[in-house]
Amino acid sequence: MMATFQNNLPLKKDREILEGLQILAVDDNEDNLLLTCVILEDYGIKVITAISASEAFEKFKQSKPDVLICDIAMPGKDGYWLIGEIKKLESEPSEQIPAIALTACATEQDRILCIEAGFQVHLTKPIEPSELVQTLVSIAKSRQFSK
Repeated sequence: MMATFQNNLPLKKDREILEGLQILAVDDNEDNLLLTCVILEDYGIKVITAISASEAFEKFKQSKPDVLICDIAMPGKDGYWLIGEIKKLESEPSEQIPAIALTACATEQDRILCIEAGFQVHLTKPIEPSELVQTLVSIAKSRQFSK
């Protein structure tokens, strides 16, 4: 039991890679949003939260985060709407924010729709914290964000 816990502890190198990143997390379920914040803040990530796609879009325009983590199925405007609106603001492909769809929509068709809409990654709920962290580490390494 102790070994499993030890293996889930944040690695120092992961902390160094992720520390200082700014992430916009969007989910209409406040418990899911809180869990995401707890996981990410443990790595020194600054998390901006929004409980709707409309709120997230306004916060995106104000803060220009490094990464977007977004639920897809939300009442009213959904994650697809949000990524579409964000893409309209980004004139160059190099400006495109790395976007992770973190959703209960778990079929292969859902994954394809997310990628086609503009998300680079499709992760399903419930998420293992280590999977989310490793996904962010991969994004951070590929983008080499300046701190």
